[in-house]
Amino acid sequence: MSCIYIHIPFCKQACHYCDFHFSTSMKKKEELVLALAKEIAMRKNEFKDEVVETIYFGGGTPSILEVSDLKLLIDAVYSNYSVIDNPEITVEANPDDLLEERIIELSQNKVNRLSIGIQSFFEDDLKLMHRAHNSAEAKKCLAIATKYFDNITIDLIYGMPNMSNEKWLQNIETALSYNIPHISSYALTVEPKTALHNFIQKGIIPQLDDEVAQEHFNLLVDKLEENGFIHYELSNFGKENYFSKNNSSYWLGKKYIGIGPSAHSYDGISRSWNVSNNIQYLKSIAENRLPSETETLTKTDRYNEYIMTGLRTIWGVSLDRIEQEFGTMYLDYLNQQASKYIEDRLLFIDDNILRTTKSGKFLGDGIASDLFLLNLE
Repeated sequence: MSCIYIHIPFCKQACHYCDFHFSTSMKKKEELVLALAKEIAMRKNEFKDEVVETIYFGGGTPSILEVSDLKLLIDAVYSNYSVIDNPEITVEANPDDLLEERIIELSQNKVNRLSIGIQSFFEDDLKLMHRAHNSAEAKKCLAIATKYFDNITIDLIYGMPNMSNEKWLQNIETALSYNIPHISSYALTVEPKTALHNFIQKGIIPQLDDEVAQEHFNLLVDKLEENGFIHYELSNFGKENYFSKNNSSYWLGKKYIGIGPSAHSYDGISRSWNVSNNIQYLKSIAENRLPSETETLTKTDRYNEYIMTGLRTIWGVSLDRIEQEFGTMYLDYLNQQASKYIEDRLLFIDDNILRTTKSGKFLGDGIASDLFLLNLE
């Protein structure tokens, strides 16, 4: 089973923290949608022996497109690939795009999952992030969307400047009041060349506090687990049968094709990525050339990637798989590096699976990087 990711590189405005590829100009929208459909067809041989189980529209802001545009792209996938019955088809959406008519129209097509970028239910947070929606729109869209969609996830951001624990708990409580079955939550991070980075450098916004972010993370884990959510990946919480099939496929090392400017692809052996420029992308597709670069992953690259993705999830890192796929030298190195974290009760081994403890989860990425090997090939 494999996945198709389609990157929609348009947004109404730039969020202050975002470093993803997008354009606020919609002049090339129609041309780009047709180019995406063409790339889908051009790459069908990459999945000639695969069956597609998820289609994911990310961005950017996919909900900025007309539903007819999304339908055209979904139809292109069905026309060129084998697709399972009832695949998970997700559209990322902003609350200001989700008027009732749009939600109904989406529900009447093949889309069966919404990923809604709420980020916060507080007006001051939304303004600081420069989101296109307001708090009232966030609440209204959820009230409507839950009438037409069973499978909904929302994004929330913690570690915001001046966000108290009480305020963060209010955000979580508000989300829970809508009976959403999945929540993705991320610490606010400062990426280079973003407006947020510039504001912090100038002292307009205070420095972010890692201790506050960790407190918020621990509150989030406890509150969601109390309410029946399973913490199945570092930033993702789902009720039973509501894990993201698309994202889980990435963490479990399944193959995926990334369509559109800046989109990445993975086939188990190599990784490729499209140019992060809409004009160059359009020119290349018009000339029947894939606008991508490719790197072949070494054994050590694949080991490091498995460590990173495995430790982020409830599935952990299989020591049997490390030995079988990578060899005894890799297993011995992993056991040696992991020993100090096991002693500090940040990692544990159960049934020959290496996992983070509850106190180790927030530190998981840092721990994983210490378990990496330098490239030996």
